[in-house]
Amino acid sequence: MRHLINFDAKIKKLQQKCKLTSKNLVLSSTICTFAAMEQINKQRQKQIYRVTFVGGVVNVILLVFKFVAGFLGNSAAMIADAVHSLSDFLTDVIVVVFIHISGKPKDKSHDYGHGKFETLAMTIIGFALLLVAIGIVYSGIIKIVAWIGGEQLPAPELLALWAALISIILKEAVFRYSMLKARQLNSQAVEANAWHHRSDAMSSVGTAIGICGAIVLGQRWTVLDPVASVIVGFFITKVSIELLYRGIGDLMEQSLPDDIEAEITRLAASVPGVAEPHDLRTRRIGNHYAIELHILVDGNITLNEAHDKASEVEELLKGQYGNDTHIAVHVEPK
Repeated sequence: MRHLINFDAKIKKLQQKCKLTSKNLVLSSTICTFAAMEQINKQRQKQIYRVTFVGGVVNVILLVFKFVAGFLGNSAAMIADAVHSLSDFLTDVIVVVFIHISGKPKDKSHDYGHGKFETLAMTIIGFALLLVAIGIVYSGIIKIVAWIGGEQLPAPELLALWAALISIILKEAVFRYSMLKARQLNSQAVEANAWHHRSDAMSSVGTAIGICGAIVLGQRWTVLDPVASVIVGFFITKVSIELLYRGIGDLMEQSLPDDIEAEITRLAASVPGVAEPHDLRTRRIGNHYAIELHILVDGNITLNEAHDKASEVEELLKGQYGNDTHIAVHVEPK
């Protein structure tokens, strides 16, 4: 959660720039907090747009190059790879649109904000990947069956191999850059898109192996080209199912992992005067968490004191998971 803490540190620095007077301390502090959070969200959006733009430019260059190399180089695997790059570009567009929506502040019809749109973007990307994978596998199998039936498959040209090698280098570089930014920004959509870049790089690895084998071993082994495309398709299927599992899980209000829930319980119990945190409910809303729990406090303390204990738990959890974390603490007497 280091990235969340970094954002909170930026918020505190921005708050310190605001001049507060004793007369309007609380009001000014609240205004400064919301202004700081809005500025941080805008900075986050800009960085996500920048990452997506870099990936989009690379995708446009590669998809044009791959389609040309695939058709001129007689390579079914390279054409399948080009379709994969086209899906990459389309998901870049999806990320830009949905990040813009998810970055909007809470409103009357969205009390918990618009963070789910980022999760929806990840789910759409996973579904798009799955469709691409099915198409690639189907096309490859049709060509393999035709080869088994005696049909002579065209041998791929060297141009297709060069396109695959260039794609591997560029897409792996974009994957590493996108994944780094995804972790810094805590963005599900950027992370999903990063894995889309990685799947494209692996797709090109399989393509390169198949094309190289077909070129080196001669006409009798041209089947290696569609075989490579089928292997790539199965790899993409695995990545897409993982993304869909996470995305659908979050959209269906899946609880946070057990280790995080255990940490939440431990943190709440560490506050002096708080005992037996229970009835914990958690979920993810875009790039932040929603946490609801019950705590026990001494039944003889005043209402103000009980409220202060609940506030201590809330502040502790926000310090760990970020200032945007939605927290509801219900106090019960022990």
